[in-house]
Amino acid sequence: MSGFDPDVAAQAFLDARRTRRWLRALPEAARPRTDADAFAIQDRVAAALGPVGGWKVGAATRESEPFRGPIQGDTIFDDGARLPAGLLHVIGVEGELAYRFERDLPPWERPYATEEVLEAIGSLHPVIEILDTRFETIGSQDALSHRADHQNSGALVVGPALRDWRRIESLRVPIRFLLNGTVRHQGIGGNSAGDNIRLLVWMANVGTRGVGGIRSGQIVTTGSCSGTDWVEPGTEIRAEFEGVGAVGASILRTERME
Repeated sequence: MSGFDPDVAAQAFLDARRTRRWLRALPEAARPRTDADAFAIQDRVAAALGPVGGWKVGAATRESEPFRGPIQGDTIFDDGARLPAGLLHVIGVEGELAYRFERDLPPWERPYATEEVLEAIGSLHPVIEILDTRFETIGSQDALSHRADHQNSGALVVGPALRDWRRIESLRVPIRFLLNGTVRHQGIGGNSAGDNIRLLVWMANVGTRGVGGIRSGQIVTTGSCSGTDWVEPGTEIRAEFEGVGAVGASILRTERME
């Protein structure tokens, strides 16, 4: 788009995060028209906020091109985290599977083979992704504007590591997802984006190519296995993945971490 300025959009998102005055929309000249536009905005915001500790990756269908969003390092928490309401604007929660890399995958002249990506992974984790938005309401904008907003990333709570992760068939893991002790979702998790490995290989070869590749220690979460539930402060969340492990978190009514 002629005149597109990712810096204007990035500053709008940064101002909204700082002031908590949420956006009705991006300025017209700053609205992304392609994934590349949206990623350019993401990367500027991420650089201003601090280190990226992980990534979220997904796709609309099993065949479509994936998309990504950065997860800031200071929004990644351990199992059992008690997160204050003041950290978030809206609160969507999902149970997911995530992969922590133990080896850098910098951009190469040739694409990484699938096995090269798998060899760089150290562990599989049950996680709770918390969705948020810097717009006034979730889903109020076009998909690319929400993609530019860190793909609606709010926080990530990471459960215990499973080192023997290759035995897990990611699309066939039974999951129970509980809110305040009540089961909300139970069944075989699956993933509308298709096989998790496809998404990880895309992240290594395409999704992170412009930002130096995947770094050792970063965690990549691969999409909801439970669907999305929108919750209020005072909610206890737990995701249990058979054969992988469980992870829990609390959304506190207070403004401070406890």
